[in-house]
Amino acid sequence: MGWREANARRPARQHLRTPAPDVSPADVVGAVLGAHAQVLSAAELSVGLRGEGPTRTDVRTALWAEDPARRTLVKTFGPRGTVHLLPSAELHLWTGALAAVPTGPNPFAKGARMTPEQVEEVVAAIGEALAGVELTVDELSDEVVARTGPWAGDLVVPGFQQMWPRWRQVLHLAGHRGVLAYAPNRGRRATYTNPGCTPLPGPKAQAALVERYLYAYGPATLAHFARWLAAPGQWAAGLFASLAGSGVIEEVAFEGVGPAWVVAGDTDFPADPVRGVRLLPYFDAFTIASYPRERLFPGRASERALSPSGQGEGGAACVDARARAARLGPHACRGLRLLGVVGPARWGRLSDGGGSGPPPCLPP
Repeated sequence: MGWREANARRPARQHLRTPAPDVSPADVVGAVLGAHAQVLSAAELSVGLRGEGPTRTDVRTALWAEDPARRTLVKTFGPRGTVHLLPSAELHLWTGALAAVPTGPNPFAKGARMTPEQVEEVVAAIGEALAGVELTVDELSDEVVARTGPWAGDLVVPGFQQMWPRWRQVLHLAGHRGVLAYAPNRGRRATYTNPGCTPLPGPKAQAALVERYLYAYGPATLAHFARWLAAPGQWAAGLFASLAGSGVIEEVAFEGVGPAWVVAGDTDFPADPVRGVRLLPYFDAFTIASYPRERLFPGRASERALSPSGQGEGGAACVDARARAARLGPHACRGLRLLGVVGPARWGRLSDGGGSGPPPCLPP
């Protein structure tokens, strides 16, 4: 399997080759396996550029509509413990898979750590405190400490220019367990609630997540999957071996990589390469989850685009589905809006200010 073919299929399946008609924000977020939402505007851009219709208002309605039936997105802690938008209908799958991923070494100082029993006590307290209500983090902190004890409130966790209470180190774990998600802001302050989610059993959920990842980003190695999920490689190796043994995934030869994996039978790839320019916002799923990095970010693009950990965190200008310029600042997003690319986003408008065809390629 060649790189060109693989890198042509990924944008097609993520609605990057052609914005999809009549696609909902939840459809887009499901296709890319979550939209990074630490900066919500970046997630809104990621959704908008993949469809002919979705706007910022559509995304926010899908998140915060008064009618629960219209809340098709949830903002919570997703892959790597970072804030993502996920489809509400798939929250049981995500929580089942993420809660079962083994954790790595504890990054906190010995005096700040929690015992396994304390972790379970705090997660249970969070779920109880948030049931049927929306609380700020300070209000939640008071509730957790009242339910567990003063030790949970010790200011031992390094935060943003301050120390946070001990219990905050498992905030993301509560999200992965399905007992915490974001609620609408109260003024400028974030709030949380209990989404009332029952996670799928871990093995079933993890198998489904591997299939979805390989469908969107395959061919990929187990190391690619583990890196995207921030999971131990040995654990990923066991999971892939189990799925291969049951015929869920199959091995293919991937140019420049070696053995890689796709969903069983999913071996059709486009013959025509990707053409055109795509401007992607901060933390876009395509730049975060696509591998190998040295092919997606060739030459000097890797120096500008990748963090020390190898993540494509900045905005990027992709030419023919490869990053040629990166670390686009907020001014780039403003420029996109002025060009009419966002709301709804249509990449083709870069060509002549109003056309629908793909723009000409920038020189390599």
